[in-house]
Amino acid sequence: MSTTTDASRRRLTDRFLNGVERVGNKLPEPFTLFLILFGITAVVSTAMAWANVTVQVPGATEVTQIRGLFTAEGLTWLTENLGPNYLGFPPLVTVLPILLAVGVAEKSGLLAAMIRKAFGSAPRWALPYAVGVVGVLGSIMSDAAFVVIPPLAALVFKAAGRHPVAGLLGGFAAAGAGYSTNLLVTSLDALFAGITTAVTETLPNPGSPVTPVSNYFFNVASALTLMVIAGFVIDKILEPRLNRQGVPRNEVTDDDGGAPAAADSNLTGNSDLRAELDTRETTALRWAMIAGVALAVVIALAVTLPGSPWRNEEGGYLPRSPLLSSIVFIVFAMFVVPGLVYGKIVGTIATGKDVPRVMGQAIRDMAGFLVLAFILGQFIALFNWSGIGQWIAVAGATGLEAIGLTGYPAILGFIVLASLLNLFIISGSAMWTLMAAVFVPLFVLLGYEPAFIQGAFRVGDSATQVITPLNPYMIVLLAMLRKYEPDAGLGTLIARMLPFVIPFWLAWAGILSVFYFFEIPMGPGNGIFLPPAE
Repeated sequence: MSTTTDASRRRLTDRFLNGVERVGNKLPEPFTLFLILFGITAVVSTAMAWANVTVQVPGATEVTQIRGLFTAEGLTWLTENLGPNYLGFPPLVTVLPILLAVGVAEKSGLLAAMIRKAFGSAPRWALPYAVGVVGVLGSIMSDAAFVVIPPLAALVFKAAGRHPVAGLLGGFAAAGAGYSTNLLVTSLDALFAGITTAVTETLPNPGSPVTPVSNYFFNVASALTLMVIAGFVIDKILEPRLNRQGVPRNEVTDDDGGAPAAADSNLTGNSDLRAELDTRETTALRWAMIAGVALAVVIALAVTLPGSPWRNEEGGYLPRSPLLSSIVFIVFAMFVVPGLVYGKIVGTIATGKDVPRVMGQAIRDMAGFLVLAFILGQFIALFNWSGIGQWIAVAGATGLEAIGLTGYPAILGFIVLASLLNLFIISGSAMWTLMAAVFVPLFVLLGYEPAFIQGAFRVGDSATQVITPLNPYMIVLLAMLRKYEPDAGLGTLIARMLPFVIPFWLAWAGILSVFYFFEIPMGPGNGIFLPPAE
């Protein structure tokens, strides 16, 4: 009976996963998707312009007339602003400098050394929690976290006599399900803030400015919680289940060619994969940390001294000040200086010409985003210029108010929608561009700060991406897993990821609830609700 039930469950799971894969595969890749959305917006805006549709935005003194792209005004607007729409796309202003800095820290080897140090110094009982910490913090390395952290975690688990597959899967789950949060400010914070700012610029009441630190308090609370949950799931659920299932602890040799092979060197870019730091790396890491602390002290003194030019006219920092406007510079410096120190000592950055080289490598790694940003910038610009975004926001807000859905249930519905879309649209920047254009103005009209809506999006953006077959790194992880289980499939992975997804989602939504009901600021100068109009 039990065997029949298990077989039925597997068939049901397979049908569901196959359905997700079929639907997802029918979606165009992000550039084409937003090109199609741009075309739809162009046609709809033109039809609404011909129909003389107008919208009265609460707080605005004048009625907004919908403008169409396929009109004389619209066509000249596009031809005159194609370049400015792209170069003026706000994420580029913040993301690119931070990418250059992260490139120095990553390509010098500093970030990988910090991860290896965290693993190597953890006692056996604490290894699952070390994986949770490193995995959640791994978003500093962007997508590289998905291919660097899992095999390193498997390595240290095996060396400590624990199940290596638990480290492998746990490292991936923590890096993926907690991708949108971190204890540090990352390029993702800058990217999301830029997209949010691009949407709020046309609103009569845009709320408090959204910066890379606008979700920082929420991120810290989320990251600390998810680290512990990840460690607990690895230790108490994943590893015991692997032991019960008899999953091999050693890699299966492929003498007969039946099992897929996936060399560590191909997956991580490091043919000498090891957790321990050698003497020179340890020295370099120590001096890099000293340099980082010294820089932090200098910055703290500069901004806290009486009369500091980084204070605002009232002598403070909130809600606006040169300090908050300098966040990109601070993040840039905090990555570059330790990265240069580490690289100089270990030899990865030997001369001055190595600095632009590693920065160039970082930009090349993000070439896909730079291409995607072109069409994202055009879509956002048209959406704002045409007035369609404001019309949708007013109509949506009016509809929600009519049915009484303006409180926290509306926020939870937004998170659920983001979680579902995340199964099909893997790119966080693409999904937030799409959702922000509609939901940020809508929720602003309902009285919510844009930074709060951005924080709510983070919950739905990450938790489900480790259970969708459309995540390309799931295929990479599957290749790693098949070194232990040659017959493992995507269903195997997803079944083992679900114990992470559900508690991550519930805990993260719970943290957002605490911030909401106790009106705790999401970050410096960014609350939950818009202040009442004067």
